[in-house]
Amino acid sequence: MLLTILYRDEYLIAINKPHGLLVHRSKIADDTDVFALQLLRDQIGQHVYPVHRLDRKTGGILLFALDKATDASMQQQFMNKEVTKKYLAIVRGYTDPTGEIDYALRKENGTLQDAFTAYTTLHQAELQVPFGGHPTSRYSLVEATPTTGRMHQLRKHFKHIFHPIIGDRTHGCNKQNKLFNEQWQMETMMLHAAHLSFTHPVTGKAIEIEAPIHDEFNRVMNLMGW
Repeated sequence: MLLTILYRDEYLIAINKPHGLLVHRSKIADDTDVFALQLLRDQIGQHVYPVHRLDRKTGGILLFALDKATDASMQQQFMNKEVTKKYLAIVRGYTDPTGEIDYALRKENGTLQDAFTAYTTLHQAELQVPFGGHPTSRYSLVEATPTTGRMHQLRKHFKHIFHPIIGDRTHGCNKQNKLFNEQWQMETMMLHAAHLSFTHPVTGKAIEIEAPIHDEFNRVMNLMGW
């Protein structure tokens, strides 16, 4: 697998991670899995350090440092909420034009963490496909901007406001996921890390990175007429 490189200099490199690719080895991996870290290391012939994470099922911008000092500096920017992240998500139902989700999320050890997401609705669509007793099915494309980085934050937040992300098997709507699988043979989670902006930790320049959506996301966009 050849990874698409979105940005590269002597300190940082960013790829457009495909949906379904693990960032690195973890407890959910098995012996047949490949990892973005491993693939990118082999592709460019040097060690790389992931400065943040994306869920396995999420596609889009994944940033790596090329040395430990840059890695530490970028991780500090993420911790200090100095990095702007924007995601595209296709969700069930019609979302409000804009919204804020201020809803604390629980860690595996039971501790509550504050979590905040703002979103803007970009498009809406009504498909002539019956669902749940309704004659049609409604969907929205949203741009979500999380200011915290909790595990599965966007997936949990959109579930919380009753607009689960399409294709999310853990926090989404199983009936909707079944509909997309049976009607359109689609199992990809419709969540894409589209934009990342930050201050370069070495040069001090403002960096903005954009990631084109992948084929399956684009297929659903076309299906919706967007």
